[in-house]
Amino acid sequence: MSKPLTDHEKRKQISVRGIAGLGDVSEIKKSFNRHLHFTLVKDRNVATPRDYYFALAHTVRDHLVGRWIRTQQYYYEKDPKRIHYLSLEFYMGRTLQNTMINLGLQNACDEAIYQLGLDLEELEDIEEDAGLGNGGLGRLAACFLDSMASLGLAAYGYGIRYEFGIFNQKITNGWQVEEADDWLRYGNPWEKARPEYMLPVHFYGRVAHTHEGPKWVDTQVVLAMPYDTPVPGYKNNTVNTMRLWSAKAPNDFNLQEFNVGDYIQAVLDRNLAENISRVLYPNDNFFEGKELRLKQEYFVVAATLQDIIRRFKSSKFGCRDPMRTSFETFHEKVAIQLNDTHPALAIPELMRILLDIERLDWEKAWEITTKTCAYTNHTVLPEALERWPVYMFEKLLPRHLQIIYEINQRHLDRVAVLYPGDSDRLRRMSLIEEGDPKRINMAHLCVVGSHAVNGVARIHSDIVKTTVFKDFCDIEPEKFQNKTNGITPRRWLLLCNPGLADIIAEKIGEDFLTDLFQLKKLLDFVNDEMFIRDVAKVKQENKLKFAACLESEYKVKINPESIFDIHVKRIHEYKRQLLNCLHVITLYNSKNYTQKCVHTGLCQAAPGYHMAKMIIKLFTSVGEVVNHDPVVGDRLKVIFLENYRVSLAEKVIPAADLSQQISTAGTEASGTGNMKFMLNGALTIGTMDGANVEMAEEAGEENLFIFGMRVEDVEAMDKKGYNAREYYERLPELKQAMDQISTGFFSPKEPELFKDVVNMLMNHDRFKVFADYEAYISCQEKVNELYRNPKEWTKKVIRNIAASGKFSSDRTIAEYAREIWGVEPSDVKIPPPNEPLRNDNLKSNKCKQN
Repeated sequence: MSKPLTDHEKRKQISVRGIAGLGDVSEIKKSFNRHLHFTLVKDRNVATPRDYYFALAHTVRDHLVGRWIRTQQYYYEKDPKRIHYLSLEFYMGRTLQNTMINLGLQNACDEAIYQLGLDLEELEDIEEDAGLGNGGLGRLAACFLDSMASLGLAAYGYGIRYEFGIFNQKITNGWQVEEADDWLRYGNPWEKARPEYMLPVHFYGRVAHTHEGPKWVDTQVVLAMPYDTPVPGYKNNTVNTMRLWSAKAPNDFNLQEFNVGDYIQAVLDRNLAENISRVLYPNDNFFEGKELRLKQEYFVVAATLQDIIRRFKSSKFGCRDPMRTSFETFHEKVAIQLNDTHPALAIPELMRILLDIERLDWEKAWEITTKTCAYTNHTVLPEALERWPVYMFEKLLPRHLQIIYEINQRHLDRVAVLYPGDSDRLRRMSLIEEGDPKRINMAHLCVVGSHAVNGVARIHSDIVKTTVFKDFCDIEPEKFQNKTNGITPRRWLLLCNPGLADIIAEKIGEDFLTDLFQLKKLLDFVNDEMFIRDVAKVKQENKLKFAACLESEYKVKINPESIFDIHVKRIHEYKRQLLNCLHVITLYNSKNYTQKCVHTGLCQAAPGYHMAKMIIKLFTSVGEVVNHDPVVGDRLKVIFLENYRVSLAEKVIPAADLSQQISTAGTEASGTGNMKFMLNGALTIGTMDGANVEMAEEAGEENLFIFGMRVEDVEAMDKKGYNAREYYERLPELKQAMDQISTGFFSPKEPELFKDVVNMLMNHDRFKVFADYEAYISCQEKVNELYRNPKEWTKKVIRNIAASGKFSSDRTIAEYAREIWGVEPSDVKIPPPNEPLRNDNLKSNKCKQN
């Protein structure tokens, strides 16, 4: 029997990761040693593994810099319309491997590092995740940046450089404990500080009425310092920029208030200003109206708009170099995409600049603002929609409050003309919600102030039009669109699952990495015995690797022949981790389990979300009982993997057999985890919700495990009334499971521990867990039945992979570009730094490049 390949040898074989030329390898080794010596001031005798990671990161970054500068030069020469993606979250994960892949350096780096006596995977694992996001919304923003660069769009990501990202989650005695994520502790080799572009951001103060018009005066100033991170496209030499702002106190901060000599206190108070970019609010689908959060939202918007306008005014166009002074063409050169309502203040801030600083009249300013801004809605859950108290605006942003009132008045005047005497409609459509306290509805502000509003899956966009924004859609139906989410195939296939990427490339070539629809060609191989065997083998290798990881981390021995049944979601009642939990208990009680490994609750709970934390405790408690039952052995295991993040997802997803997407129909906007699992060869068990609907359409419903109520069933039940007790009395397995939870079977030392969970499920469960329980259990039995027939299972896997082309973020971004931003994706390859530029004008371009 032939000797199995080592990981290193396998990686060297993978052509889609770039060919390792001798010159490249030698140059990388030289550069690595130079950085170790000159950048890190170490030699091999004293260098640590982290030093080696930094030396490699700087080496790879060197390959980015020339392309990065040249990309900006190219944009100034061509003067394209520029896209500005504003998001309070960018969940980037690790950068090193993704950069090597996009530059085609993976194999050359692997070989160079191997020749230096080091292991590339070990170095990659040292990198801290840039966890500047809570979940799907922030990870979507990261995938979008990758696609915008890969499609040659002149695009910028704008956000906040949080000193502490999403907290590190520890599970202690089954409870979630939060620890600060000090991701910048060792420095970040991928960012470049730009103090020369530091900008002032104003807060507080008052509005003075002068003969020139309103002026915002007596403000407190905080400085916004930009840090730029390169975002490389896939093998096209385009490198775009993500610019994250960090808050700095000005040198004179508060000093004038301490003229009695308390200099020390004055310096210490600088921290108050710098707190703005200190920490990411760890809330997912829940609005928390804290003043610091409102400051963050305005901070990013105010700094970004100054930056956008500076770039607009100084842009070179044609062969002449005039400064733009007219805003007539602003919307033709600038697109602003608001990722949810968090950057909604871009609308009144752009109005303030155009009115108070550029001296435009209201009608012109409003026309420019609405043509420039577009809004993506990410949720229909009422508790997630931002509604800020008016008194907070009055104190913090008094001029913006005046502008919002004026926007609202003009908006309501228009509605009143269309619907005379309909005061209820005026109340529903107002930007200001009466009550105590009076609040500003930020979603309404976004809809009124944007030229396009989109949902993120077809079913979600329909719900947005027929419920949340129905009144607005009645007036301007052409404003509402759908843009089904997507994922980048570079990170979510090539990077995380090279074995699968390789066998696909052998069959259909490498073009699928930039045109995921090419995967349809795999349908020709659904019955190809060799391909079926290869797909099954890759999955098994991924499972073995992940099982070994679990054994070393959690001391739980996993049978790699089991179904790896994985539920990766932020903990939230609507995502229904409790339904999964009830299934595990039912399975345990039935003693009829197939070999089945359940990893579940693979995500954090927001620190202030009591029910979510109780769900984690319940899962870990069920796991304690199941995993230590000698009768069960290795046939059923329940594991809660702590501290879920992008780098862990890259290991979990390729190993999954079954992907749980079981939210109540009509509650999940889209999901992107479902797409990652599908692309990596997991079958989906799910409701007809979010993007599951389109996945079932693409692959054929028979190739997913669909169960439960549809949106119309949920609506009908809402009208009729949902009675949990009826299901509890009728279904003996459900009753047994609930009785075990409520009597302390899983918490013998604290029998009452889960009373809140039981009370919620029995008396006020908005998400109707029991209503789908029976259908879910029966669907899980079908899963087990098919899993016993490996060949048929793998055929379904191949059909799912072949159908996942639609779910590339390249497709999503191409739709945004053409239908919202009015630009065309480009396949132009900018010449690499070692080749001369084709246009001599580029060489003499003296424009500012940042």
